[in-house]
Amino acid sequence: MKTPGKIRPLTMPFKRETVMQAVTKLPIIPDGRADDLHGLEYGNDNDLCLFMAGNQFMVMEELLEAFTSNNPDIKRIVYETLPPGLELKQILARGALFRGKQLDLKPDVYASVNLDAMQKLVESGHIDPGGYRPYLHNRLTLMVPAGNPAGISALSDLAEDNVRISQPDPANEDIAFHIIDMYREAGGDALVAKIMEEKRAEGTTIMTVVHHRETPLRIAKGTVDVGPVWATEVIHAQNTGLACEQVEPGEQLDQRDKINYYVCSLNDAPHPEAAGRFIDFLLSDKAGAIYSRYGFVPHRP
Repeated sequence: MKTPGKIRPLTMPFKRETVMQAVTKLPIIPDGRADDLHGLEYGNDNDLCLFMAGNQFMVMEELLEAFTSNNPDIKRIVYETLPPGLELKQILARGALFRGKQLDLKPDVYASVNLDAMQKLVESGHIDPGGYRPYLHNRLTLMVPAGNPAGISALSDLAEDNVRISQPDPANEDIAFHIIDMYREAGGDALVAKIMEEKRAEGTTIMTVVHHRETPLRIAKGTVDVGPVWATEVIHAQNTGLACEQVEPGEQLDQRDKINYYVCSLNDAPHPEAAGRFIDFLLSDKAGAIYSRYGFVPHRP
C-alpha cells in the first residue's frame, strides 16, 4: 500500500463558501435524472413541493405514503431527490433547466446535509434566522464491488494511482464536503490534493453529478473500484441486488458525529400550512421508524 508523499499545495480550497456563491444563471439538471424528479405533471399546480436531500430517494415512496395516509387533503405532491447543492442553486436562481426546458418549481420545503446551505438561505432572505431544524443523521462508507478486487482496506489506498474513484463533485453535491473532510482527517491536505486534483487530472478520480445514481452504476459496470457514499446507500444497493460490499473507514473518520440533515420551510412557500405539517411528520416517531429501516439515524433532541 502506497501512502501519499509530498504533494504540491492545493490550488483549490474545496471549502463550501467557494461554491455557495450567488447564482446568476439557471442550473442544469442532467438529462438522465428523471428518476429524481417526481410529480412534474402537476407543475406548480400542486398541494406540496419538496426539495429533499437526494440520498433519501429510497425512503420517499414509503415516507409519502405514511404522510398522505394522515393528510388525505394533500394529494398532488411534487418532489425532487437531487443533490441538495443542486436544489439550492435552483432556489437561488428561481428555476433550472431540464432537457432544454425551464423548470420553475416553487418549493415549500428544502432539506440538506449542509448547515451552510441553510445559512445561505438565511442570508438571501429565503428563511428566517433559526428557521431550520435538524431531523436526521447518517455516516460515510466506501462502496466497492463484490470481492473488493482492488483490495481496498483504508482511505489511504484511494491514493494509489491505479485505484479508480467515483467521487461526488463539491460543485453540486453536499456529501462531497463531508468526504473531503474525511480525506483531510485521514491524510491531511496531501491526500485531498492527490484524490481531488492529481487523480482527477489523470482520470482516475471520476466526478459525479448525482452520485447516488452514478456510483452504484459504475460499481456494477466495473468502471470504478470504489466510491465514497452514505452508509444507507450501500444498504439500498445490496437490497436491490447490486453485487457490492462496503469498506468501513472507521468510527473516527466516517463523520457520524458531524453529519446532520436539516429541513426548513421557505418564506415564500406556496403552501406553508402543508409544509409545516410535513416537517412535523419528519420529526415524528412514525417517520423515524421508516428512516431507521433504511439505515438512517433519526434525530432526537
